Amino acid sequence: MASLTGVNRSLVIFAALVIVLAGVKAASVIVIPFVLAAFIAIICNPLLSFFGRYKIPKGLAIMLVMLMVVGIGVSLAGLVGQSLTDFSQQLPHYKAQLKEQFILLVDMAAKYNILINKEQIIAMFDPGKIIDMATGMLTGLGGVMANLFLIILTVVFMLFEGPMLSHKIHMALDDPDRKMQQIDRFLESINSYLAIKTVVSLGTGVLAGILLWLLDIDYFVLWAVMAFMFNYIPNIGSIIAAIPAVLLALITQGPFVASMVGVGYLTINTVMGNIVEPKYMGKGLGLSTLVVFLSLIFWGWLMGTVGMLLSVPLTMIVKIALETSEEGRWLATLLGNGENLEEEKS
Repeated sequence: MASLTGVNRSLVIFAALVIVLAGVKAASVIVIPFVLAAFIAIICNPLLSFFGRYKIPKGLAIMLVMLMVVGIGVSLAGLVGQSLTDFSQQLPHYKAQLKEQFILLVDMAAKYNILINKEQIIAMFDPGKIIDMATGMLTGLGGVMANLFLIILTVVFMLFEGPMLSHKIHMALDDPDRKMQQIDRFLESINSYLAIKTVVSLGTGVLAGILLWLLDIDYFVLWAVMAFMFNYIPNIGSIIAAIPAVLLALITQGPFVASMVGVGYLTINTVMGNIVEPKYMGKGLGLSTLVVFLSLIFWGWLMGTVGMLLSVPLTMIVKIALETSEEGRWLATLLGNGENLEEEKS
């Protein structure tokens, strides 16, 4: 009887989850700007705390933070938008050149008795489609940013409400004495993770931009912004961000420069992802590669481009929430990369 009750409870939870996800999908026009605003507000919160240490009034501090965010955002949007427009106009020409390079590679392989069906391979693996996918994600994000005023307004109200959020959650859960410390740990972990990840991603984008500028690669600002945004997706994101820049370098400047771009991206992502990020973030927050890939598909289906770019931060929030409760810790372990299990064995 107890087991039957447990099964019924699990079915009810699963049914409720399906209904919630269906509601999020149906209301994506409202949900997506809200999620993006929450993400920006969490990133801006350390800046607000920095201004608070210098006794700057809260209203003025929020105004300064938003001026910085809007100024940087509008400047980058102008540069990226112009680069994206120019690149889209040149894209058919680039894709034709890329196809020629691919055919030359197939012909070269045939000289060494490696026979490949050109038409079949091109139909199955078109490098131009990878460029389309990467630039399409940026275009989709630009469509979401059309609601810029709504997003900024939501961020401002979130920043005003931020310091009271922890207290409100404690009161809502009937915990006025703040004995449920897992709530505070959950909020602190989210703030810490997103802040560190944003700084690391920003450093990755800047270094990638400098690399491409030094090698005189076209639209280096566009690829730098892409490296920044896709760095939120571990493993997969760095590959997706590097492919357009490498292919463009191959078309415009030849194999040697393209290989330098590839090595440069590999070095930047290795240093930032394997040395800098673990140093400040610590261990225990990693996700398995399979979970990263599945979260990319799931959040992308649920919320489009924004969901794909924020798939790992959103999954990390779910994982951190599960880690703070005894009932959900087993699921957090399944989502993890197994580092903690290896430490326990040793």
